[in-house]
Amino acid sequence: MKILSVSNFFDTHGGGLERVAGHLCREFTKLGYEALWAACDGDGLPESPAEIIALRCTNSIEKSTGLPIPLPGLRSLTRLWKAVRRSDLVVIHDALYLSSIAAMVMAKLAGKQTVLIQHIGSITFASTTLTVVMKIANTIVTKPMMRSASRVVFISATVREEFASVAAKREPLLVFNGVDTNVFLSHRDGNNSGGPSQFGLPTAKPLAVFVGRLVEKKGLEIVRQLALIQPGWSFAIVGRGPIDPTKWQADNVFVLGQLSQTALARLYNASDVLLLPSVGEGYPLVIQEAMACGLPTVTGDVASRADPDATKWLTGVAIDLSDPTGSARRCGAAIDRVRECPPDRDEMSEYAKNTYSWQRMAREVASVTLSR
Repeated sequence: MKILSVSNFFDTHGGGLERVAGHLCREFTKLGYEALWAACDGDGLPESPAEIIALRCTNSIEKSTGLPIPLPGLRSLTRLWKAVRRSDLVVIHDALYLSSIAAMVMAKLAGKQTVLIQHIGSITFASTTLTVVMKIANTIVTKPMMRSASRVVFISATVREEFASVAAKREPLLVFNGVDTNVFLSHRDGNNSGGPSQFGLPTAKPLAVFVGRLVEKKGLEIVRQLALIQPGWSFAIVGRGPIDPTKWQADNVFVLGQLSQTALARLYNASDVLLLPSVGEGYPLVIQEAMACGLPTVTGDVASRADPDATKWLTGVAIDLSDPTGSARRCGAAIDRVRECPPDRDEMSEYAKNTYSWQRMAREVASVTLSR
């Protein structure tokens, strides 16, 4: 069986959605399926066992809004159409991308089964206009895409709840992203990182780490404000994007750029808390990976409820991008609470290890063709 995965970018872009698509392609191959992966090639091609379908796109929208919405050209759409026709199952990652919409239409025309994996829900931007546009887009694009898909998969209970009124063809599945527990291990599993100094970070201060795309919806301005409010903390920022934290000129902020998965696991083990004050999230993969390393997390209240069984280890905060100072103060108070009463790190790590499986997720997605 041939499974075509369609995502906005390849995992070389550095976003969580793209990394999920890459992991699933690898797992499809391990399960004996022939995997194809179509995405924008703007950040280079990935190392993947899947057959790569590179789409030439423009990405001007991300520069102005922070949303990675590549626009493929006509030749790329033709390439996508050929890939759809060759496939038995088309797996589409999130609805609000032109490549996703095109893949759904093409799959219907070609009589192919489709799985729509919906990663995120609505996003409340600092800009009222962008927030309204997002809501309209979910109404006229996301919901019809869900009704059209052979099966809808949610990776977050809160996103599933948001779209509960949509009349899908079959009962949607809730399937959490996996975690590579060969890489993301806690100290108890022998992955002792050696402390913050290996990253050139101070050892005398508590360390909060931010990991994600450097865009508005991830709450970078909140991180900046918190760094000003909490000079006694160090803040490590991992990722890349249109926002440049080196321009903040904050002595307690350290920009590490993009790290390998192995280095990221070491950083998690060297840190005191993962700080992800984002909005419009499903269940960020970095939270699950931090959990596997036994690292407490302070994040937006929606993301903190993505896995109902994991809420005792995740501290949710009301995030308002239009009020970064107030949001930063709430995050600071939450970090203080975590420091005063930390969760059981071993229990958290063990839960992540036993619950989040890429192989299980791949089997669930591929099972659509087995249950026609």
